[in-house]
Amino acid sequence: MDAMQDRHRLIVMRHAKAGELPGGPDAERALRPRGQRDSAAAGNWLASRGFRPDLVICSPARRTRQTWQHVAPALRGDPEFTVEQGLYQAGCDDLMEIIRLTPATVATLLYIGHNPAAAELASVLTGTEIVLSTAAIAVIAPATEWPDLAAGTGELVASWSPGSGH
Repeated sequence: MDAMQDRHRLIVMRHAKAGELPGGPDAERALRPRGQRDSAAAGNWLASRGFRPDLVICSPARRTRQTWQHVAPALRGDPEFTVEQGLYQAGCDDLMEIIRLTPATVATLLYIGHNPAAAELASVLTGTEIVLSTAAIAVIAPATEWPDLAAGTGELVASWSPGSGH
């Protein structure tokens, strides 16, 4: 494995706890106070472990964008942030296709999205059952360049969920 591949990281994050919006569109559900706190804690955990994204790809849903707004302050730097329309109702295969388009210059990619696709992506990449509660994170080290990302080509190097402390 060369140095470029050795430093690649994919951070898979499920959005934080959101409230209901009876009669409203699912995409407009906002974070609850707990979700705001959990997102900030997730940002602190990422920063404390040195996981700083170069690029953040985020579902257009309000709750995912708000999750990033609460994660970002803990991370120094100003990663490129992009809302990808295709991430909102994406399945695992769709996520893989989008991630394969990541520029080679990106060492660490943060994806903020939804279950079941987020947990399935982490599980498929690592070959291990991964559960992602709201605001949970799986940090995966791919053994390939982004365009070659495939099932079983990643190793889970760290994980965090609210209340876990690690």
